[in-house]
Amino acid sequence: METIELKVEMVALHEKRLRKCLSKVKGIEKVEVEASIQKVVVTGYAHRNKILKALRRVGLRAEFWSPQNEILSAYASGSLMINNFSFF
Repeated sequence: METIELKVEMVALHEKRLRKCLSKVKGIEKVEVEASIQKVVVTGYAHRNKILKALRRVGLRAEFWSPQNEILSAYASGSLMINNFSFF
């Protein structure tokens, strides 16, 4: 079983469309959505490119989650800390 993290640009209305889209992809067992940081965690046996393609097919902007996204989401939420020093 594989865990795939994605960054999906969405608003609250898109979560329902996202879940419906991913429910049709074979091999997905669990979908977790963190809408505040636009992060989606998919667990299952589906191929990562197939998941990305399915999301893009329904009009959602999606990409694989990267460490850069983690820093940007921390910056946007105002809780950036490096080496125990808070910058905000």
